Amino acid sequence: MSQEPETRPGRSRMSPEDRRRQLLGIGLRMLVEKPIQDLPLDAVAAEAGISRGLLFHYFASKTDYYDAVVGAALRRVLRNIAPDEDAAPDVALHQFVDRFYAQIERRREFYLALVFGNGALSLGGEGVDTHRMTIARRIVTATGLPESALPAAHGWTAYVEDRALRWSGLPEDARAQRDDEVDHACRALHALIALEGETR
Repeated sequence: MSQEPETRPGRSRMSPEDRRRQLLGIGLRMLVEKPIQDLPLDAVAAEAGISRGLLFHYFASKTDYYDAVVGAALRRVLRNIAPDEDAAPDVALHQFVDRFYAQIERRREFYLALVFGNGALSLGGEGVDTHRMTIARRIVTATGLPESALPAAHGWTAYVEDRALRWSGLPEDARAQRDDEVDHACRALHALIALEGETR
């Protein structure tokens, strides 16, 4: 396995895979405090103990690094909101919505910056819509819905995201109970799928 072509004195060498993970971890930590387009690559490199030029040994360009950080952040969101693998379909749906609301409530500004910051992020060429489609596919799989329900689940995902963002932006004493929001979202998906079935 090849080693880094350069490291600063006093720093141990890392494998390319470990260094790449380190650089992504630093970017994820910084992303909590500032939008992706404002992430300073000089500071990322300095914290890693490498030169800015060496950072581009692992990422082809600034955009490539930013896309990799955003992609890692979105994968983390997906892990945080995933239902339990052995959950029954209705339980899985409830868990997903509840965890999605909890994630947005806990990290609302981070989520807004991640998904809506700097216009349309490229997200490694995937795009925000593909992020929502990934969520929709996981919902269809976890709840045992047929593949034909995917368009409805995709539209529903955007609806739940928007509703959770608006809910979390209210003062706590002005919000509906989260359980009520979750129940509403679950009913909305079943109603939307039933409506689509009637139009076929």
